[in-house]
Amino acid sequence: MILTEISQKMTDADMFLPTVFNEGGQAPVLLICEHASNFFPAQYAMLGVDEAVISSHAAWDPGALDVARHLSDMLDAPLVAGSVSRLLYDCNRPPEARDSIPERSEVFNIPGNKNLSEADRANRAAYIYRPFEQTVASMISERKHLKAVVTIHSFTPVYHGMPRAVDVGILHDADARLANAMCEAASNTQDLIVRVNEPYGPTDGVTHTLSEFGVKNRLFNAMIEIKNNLVSTQGEVENMAGLLELWTKTALSGLGVQLSKGEENAPVH
Repeated sequence: MILTEISQKMTDADMFLPTVFNEGGQAPVLLICEHASNFFPAQYAMLGVDEAVISSHAAWDPGALDVARHLSDMLDAPLVAGSVSRLLYDCNRPPEARDSIPERSEVFNIPGNKNLSEADRANRAAYIYRPFEQTVASMISERKHLKAVVTIHSFTPVYHGMPRAVDVGILHDADARLANAMCEAASNTQDLIVRVNEPYGPTDGVTHTLSEFGVKNRLFNAMIEIKNNLVSTQGEVENMAGLLELWTKTALSGLGVQLSKGEENAPVH
């Protein structure tokens, strides 16, 4: 597979636009699910990986889109979701980040990502990340009432052979207000271990979306990481979405943002 030749043959029509759900949602919250899909367009020949990799957490965040769509309906919030596998391009990374196109993901080698030229990398960003970036930016600029950005992810229970002790992580970048408020709102939830900046944090390079679209736009922002074996059934998905709805509403209310119609919201500082 010669990726440079593939890129040269691609046109604007081949750009991989994200999917927008509930575009007319009226809540002052924008939901984002960067790793929603494990789809590989045919021209990338699945990057040389097998079905085991495609179905694993390396290729996407299992359960994340299901939770995000339920939460979108519950909050009446618009949702932007990635449309191709994170192995092609991780939309939670800037183009200059080397792991935006990973050569290896945990225990999996990704042959189609090895030895890419800078032109190949730039083409991946142009056809996958830039449409995603532009869609999110437009969603924000068109919604003057917007107060918060919340991203939805899932993580594997065991990573490099080590079990993870946390069930739900609530991550932040430079602005910790919403993450801390959501963690406080979750503190009375039984049978779930909820922690701030676990199993990842800003030093791991995972908060690009929060920084780029939340912090820079002076919007409250938080990243939700859910252990993926807790959202493997429809009932679990609905239960988790219900908890996130409660935590989000409680946290934002404490920060002066009301999600109920007819209530005035304070400006974000």
